[in-house]
Amino acid sequence: MLKFVTILKVGMKAIARNKMRSALTALGIIIGVACVIAMIAVGQGSQAAIQAQISALGTNFLMIFPGIATQSGARIFTGQSTLTEDDVAAVKAECQAVAYVSPSSRTGAQVVAGNLNWGTQIQGVGVEWPFVRSWNVDKGVFFDESEVRAAAKVCVLGTTVANALFEGQDPVGQTVRIKNFPFRVIGVLEGKGGSVMGQDQDDIVVAPYTTVMRLLKHSAKIDMFMASAVSRGAVEEAQKQIEALLRQRHRLQTGQDSDFMIRSQQEIAQTADETSRTLSVLLASAASISLLVGGIGIMNIMLVSVTERTREIGIRMAIGAKGRDILTQFLIEALALSLAGGGIGIALGIGASRVLAWKAHWPIELSPAAVALAFGFSAAIGIFFGFYPARKASLLDPIEALRYE
Repeated sequence: MLKFVTILKVGMKAIARNKMRSALTALGIIIGVACVIAMIAVGQGSQAAIQAQISALGTNFLMIFPGIATQSGARIFTGQSTLTEDDVAAVKAECQAVAYVSPSSRTGAQVVAGNLNWGTQIQGVGVEWPFVRSWNVDKGVFFDESEVRAAAKVCVLGTTVANALFEGQDPVGQTVRIKNFPFRVIGVLEGKGGSVMGQDQDDIVVAPYTTVMRLLKHSAKIDMFMASAVSRGAVEEAQKQIEALLRQRHRLQTGQDSDFMIRSQQEIAQTADETSRTLSVLLASAASISLLVGGIGIMNIMLVSVTERTREIGIRMAIGAKGRDILTQFLIEALALSLAGGGIGIALGIGASRVLAWKAHWPIELSPAAVALAFGFSAAIGIFFGFYPARKASLLDPIEALRYE
């Protein structure tokens, strides 16, 4: 132990003798670690933000689209709705893995309130839509089953529409006109923010689907319907049950393509997560090149140091130092440089990621495991690139080293 402490002191003195050179050597590691930390923070932050936006779609969310057909070997959307209200009722009654369902019928329109108007999406839904989408009402109430059956002219506004038409006022109880039909505002939804695709989810007016179909669209069929599984683990089973039931109801034969398409929240999340992960790996790989360059810089400087200190190495060997002692000393020096650079780089990386979050409003998330990984990688770089110069120093012939000028 005493020998190791002595070797450590000698190594630290050697680093301290050339402060500027040591600082420049560590600079490559500092920049590399800082870049890796910042890129990991941005990558993990974007993944978390995407997952949060997907979760905002609803809990255990499934979307069932109609009108899928195969023409000349290609599956296309025909534009013809093959789904009915009876299909939705059957899914609710017979699919045990499904907790909630809601029909959906959409159209676009100008919503007018007094002398103000706003172009938005009108979405007709059922009473279970707030449970499917995990979307609560912030003010007022949501419409009930009796209003759906009666195709009542009532609506619930998204926060964007509410602010555009009733800024500074309470919209609940007010009347808006949609395609010249008066609708009574009975509630305002809580804010959801942007979707994964960057669309404003709050730019919406929700009304009973029967009202939208009969009054605004003059259509007898729904555009699609949404469902929510009883649990996250039951999403796949719910998808299978819905598919089997709809194929049976639509009298589709074995081997015949389904005339509908089911998309789950998990599929959307997986696709987005894979894309974000790939981007994170690319960013981290690019940043890791800086670490590699820093490691090469350490090896270069350590080789120069071995050459400069050849006579010193010879003297130490002449008075009893063994090859492994010389090897340990130079490895310690390389490791000290890389660890010092790693520590400073971590601090700079965390600072840079916070500046990005503050200035560019980028989401960041940095786990302790990522910090530990970056620090460990910097240590590994020091050992890997410091071994060759240390090995070269340990193999010097003492007599030749003493003769070196």
